[in-house]
Amino acid sequence: MSRRKRGGRRRRRYFLVSLGCAKNTVDAQGMAHLLERAGYRPTDSPRQADLLIVNTCGFIEPAREESLAVISELASGKRPGQRLLVAGCWSQRDPEAILSAVPGVDGLLGTRRWMDVVEVANRLTGASPPPPLVHRTETETVGQDERGVPRVAVQGATAYIKIADGCSRTCAFCAIPLIKGPAVSRPPERILDEAAMLADRGVKEIILIAQDTTSYGRDLGMKEGLADLLERLVERVPQVPWIRVMYAFPGAVTPRLIEVMAQHPQILPYLDIPLQHAHPAVLRRMGRPADVEWVRRTVATVRERIPGIAIRTAFIVGYPGETEEEFATLLAFVQEMRFDRVGVFTYSREEGTPAARLPDDVPPEVKEERRARLMEVQQPISRSINETFIGEHLQVLIEGRGEGISIGRTYRDAPEIDGLVLIEEDLPAGALVTVEITGALEYDLIGRRTD
Repeated sequence: MSRRKRGGRRRRRYFLVSLGCAKNTVDAQGMAHLLERAGYRPTDSPRQADLLIVNTCGFIEPAREESLAVISELASGKRPGQRLLVAGCWSQRDPEAILSAVPGVDGLLGTRRWMDVVEVANRLTGASPPPPLVHRTETETVGQDERGVPRVAVQGATAYIKIADGCSRTCAFCAIPLIKGPAVSRPPERILDEAAMLADRGVKEIILIAQDTTSYGRDLGMKEGLADLLERLVERVPQVPWIRVMYAFPGAVTPRLIEVMAQHPQILPYLDIPLQHAHPAVLRRMGRPADVEWVRRTVATVRERIPGIAIRTAFIVGYPGETEEEFATLLAFVQEMRFDRVGVFTYSREEGTPAARLPDDVPPEVKEERRARLMEVQQPISRSINETFIGEHLQVLIEGRGEGISIGRTYRDAPEIDGLVLIEEDLPAGALVTVEITGALEYDLIGRRTD
């Protein structure tokens, strides 16, 4: 068929940009799948599109600022007949703020009903410009009405599978339950079928994602849902060399999960477990598990059972009431634990969360100073750990190349948040090669191919 449908009608085109985390990317690719199934064509040029879509992140203020900048840029460049649809988390949380900030928005689609994108798109792309259309149904959760769309996002040789949506945790600072609703696990059979489909496409890394992967299956009556899923996954797709798990929750990394990871080489020795703080009083104010000794015991067990495991965590500094003494406890904890990867964020007050009722009493300059101090502690730790790999041979998944240099990732590096390996050789993207590590920086490694 040519560029026009039967009867001479031109197929409508859409331009889609997705912001925020990989979970948002999965939703965006789901919307793209539905639009193309309905006859829409993708385009990389906003000027050529009939429908402009921004899949927003609304988790914290910097994410909303980024979303606003993209929405405003597309709105200012709209040509006659174009429609601008804003979707995602920010649309779900505060559609009025978007409409008041950007008059050129034609419609909003809440994240809990991303699967209604075709219906909304068809209503927007009529001949006469409608008033702003707000499609934000008050469904309790994101739900399981997936319209037969795989809940995956493929990026080169790596693919994400969303195994659950929403969150049932009660962290005082977090707006995700307000945006997404309680946790809803996807049936394991669908996840396994999607993994098999990805394996058939030659994907070399599958990453399981959810707001909290360690809660997977609880709403389905499973006691060890994630461990069970991983065992079935390695059996179903033995040809996929890398399986990575993201977003574990403190206290939910069970002995059985550790054993499953230890027993299956396919499951990468990588654990992402955001701890948020290390002082029990701060953790209690956060509504987080406050048993720091559990962290010490579990990390020791994981390191013993899974030699070479890379452990990533994240912390929030400047939480309401955080004293210098409490922050000093966090600094000492980071020095003691020697995590491989650490992300540090300053506290951001989010309306509607329990923490928003607390006085935001740590000045912004103190928050930034504490963030910098914590990173100053972690950076030499990260570099010294990287230096231990000099002379080692590691598998590297190549992601790009240019000017005679290739970049890739080891098992220790999750996409977009961890380090890279720089190789002075032109290697094809998607190749999984053996590399001898010859140099180390704070975040990245340098190596040469040996296979």
